[in-house]
Amino acid sequence: MGTAASIDFYTADMVRAIPDDGNWYETVHGELLVSPGPRGWHQEMVARLFVALRNYLESERVGHAFSSPADISWGPDILVQPDVFVVSLEQARTMDWSRMQDLRLTIEVLSPGSTRADRFTKRRLYQEVGVPLYWLIDGDACSVEIWRPANRFPEVEREQIRWMPDCALEPFEVKLADLFRPL
Repeated sequence: MGTAASIDFYTADMVRAIPDDGNWYETVHGELLVSPGPRGWHQEMVARLFVALRNYLESERVGHAFSSPADISWGPDILVQPDVFVVSLEQARTMDWSRMQDLRLTIEVLSPGSTRADRFTKRRLYQEVGVPLYWLIDGDACSVEIWRPANRFPEVEREQIRWMPDCALEPFEVKLADLFRPL
């Protein structure tokens, strides 16, 4: 495999073969997405959301939450690493990334090096494959963009995010003041 600059089209297998250098590599329709390792604030928000989702899904058994690294792919030229995502229990129980296709909720936390990819390239992919709900967390602006497959523009939330999965009795809710609180 040549250097990243010499290749115009990437497959998922090519991305998996890139040596670990501290960057995060993804491909969407052959476009290589490279992000530096996440900063601490990013990881703190990922952890808060992941723990809250896991706790919620213990009582509402409508899916299972994972956090990256994870190799999610819908084709040979697609490989993404959503920060946090929920799949059905049936798919989660396989413990096989290649069989986790139906993401019910996908969350990306913006970082300076991932904003373009998360807001445009990956958002459009998630809409294209029918992810019913995509949250784009902006810790610097203390807001969340909420995307659904048919949206041309996001809903912007500054108070609370809410997810009501099919078959759940209660919604998952997070007050943004809690999510964005300082340590």
